[in-house]
Amino acid sequence: MENNPSIETFIKDQIEKWKKKTQTHIPVITVSSEPGSGGRIIARGLARRLNIDLFDRDIVKEIAESAHISSAIIETMEKVRLSGIKDFISSLVDDRYLWPGVYLDHLMKVVAAIASHGNAIIVGRGANFLIPPEERLSIRVIAPLDSRVRNVAKEFGVTREEAKRRVINRESRRSAFIRQSFNADVADPRNYELVINTKTLSVDAALGAVIGMVVGGKGVVVKKPAARKTVKS
Repeated sequence: MENNPSIETFIKDQIEKWKKKTQTHIPVITVSSEPGSGGRIIARGLARRLNIDLFDRDIVKEIAESAHISSAIIETMEKVRLSGIKDFISSLVDDRYLWPGVYLDHLMKVVAAIASHGNAIIVGRGANFLIPPEERLSIRVIAPLDSRVRNVAKEFGVTREEAKRRVINRESRRSAFIRQSFNADVADPRNYELVINTKTLSVDAALGAVIGMVVGGKGVVVKKPAARKTVKS
């Protein structure tokens, strides 16, 4: 696979940022979501409010598919930390009876490397299954199927029938990936510290709930949301 220049630049800049380590360390936040539930919106909001890095599922997937880029990320870990990660991965493989191929092996190490630096959000790719519970906060974003179909239809300008097809297909692929890769059920709430239903909880309320769990006396500076403009009648 050819390396995407934008990914190369992203990783180069990220590694330089890690070297500086100017922020208060907070655990990685992993975000798993049902298609159309607003998981990416919440992830972007958290990254903005907490001023931390965002690794969405596409970026993580592309990194893991490239041995060159994976190595660059993995090499940022301290040797002691890398040894511990290898032990954790070995236990994960044994406990879940996994037989990881090259991609999953890279994915495990890349996610572990990102987690070792903290101050980041990882969207999708089963990241919550790859990071020790004490080193991450895992959240799951859900919503009723009808709400998700409506969201997708509006976002992409497609019919409800097409939106439903996309939601179901994407959900099936994500579920299969988690089941095949980690021998786990992506929808099982026991795999997460917090489950957010965007049908009953607004984005602002969801952000507040997650940030409250993250900050907890760690001295983290949270950016205030931009003030909403009012229109005079």
